[in-house]
Amino acid sequence: MRSTSPRRLAPLITGASLLLLAGCGGSSDSGSDTSDSQSPVAASAIPVVASTNVYGDIAEQIGGGKVKVTSIISDPDQDPHSYEANTQNQLALSKAKVVIENGGGYDDFIDRMLKSSDSSAEVVNAVKVSGKTAPAGGELNEHVWYDFPTVGKLADSIATALGKADPDEAASFTKNAEAFKAELKPLEAKEAQIKTDHGGEEVAITEPVPLYMIEAGGLKDATPEAFSEAVEEGDDVSPRDLQATLALFTDKKVEALVYNEQTSGPQTEKVEQAARTAGVPVVPVTETLPEGKDYLGWMTANVDALASALGK
Repeated sequence: MRSTSPRRLAPLITGASLLLLAGCGGSSDSGSDTSDSQSPVAASAIPVVASTNVYGDIAEQIGGGKVKVTSIISDPDQDPHSYEANTQNQLALSKAKVVIENGGGYDDFIDRMLKSSDSSAEVVNAVKVSGKTAPAGGELNEHVWYDFPTVGKLADSIATALGKADPDEAASFTKNAEAFKAELKPLEAKEAQIKTDHGGEEVAITEPVPLYMIEAGGLKDATPEAFSEAVEEGDDVSPRDLQATLALFTDKKVEALVYNEQTSGPQTEKVEQAARTAGVPVVPVTETLPEGKDYLGWMTANVDALASALGK
């Protein structure tokens, strides 16, 4: 999982586009205000910008009506890897008091835009909060929102950042973070149960997006590394690696395929079809929140789907 991949939410912010900021009031509406799903937002609400609606939703859970959240990537049909940031995003960041990014090379455009806007916002970096680093000789899996202990730490960090922006509400933010973390416990318990029931079983993936969930369930990723790495990087999979991956299903070597349906293509579709033809359950996952879901509901559905696929 190369944190420097050009597919990682790569920014195309040019010097010319930044000069448009002075008159960007009518710019395109990429990125959206996600605060309407929560309690009414106060006029003095803290402006928060999140790189994706995953972090935007978590910020809303903790900030409630005291925050006004803009999630730069919120369209469930948008491929995060190919996202092009724009001047409206830059303007929102320039006004933000709190910014939440994934880090780890996933959304580098956030840091670049913050530098361009000379922002003084409190920045919460999920990868830094996680404390995770690349394994020896390997690469960092930056998809830390699939790791529930990390998300618990992130909730505390967001509460702290919001408390700095509005000290009078700091206790409220802390209380909300504690309530949110309590809701993560059943998810961790579900993963522990998968580990008890299916620990050591092998599954396949198309991309490393769900690996933290898979590992927490005690499952082993049997996918050839070259296959999932090529898919994540947006490269063509070699015929040899594709055949080795397809053989996982024809030879019934794996119990499930966990499939990133947000970045599918001809080669991953072949893998999905091979799984279905072989009767291997397919568990679809995404990188951003599906429409109408909040983080906790989304992750509950993901873990339940994995457990169901393995249950037989």
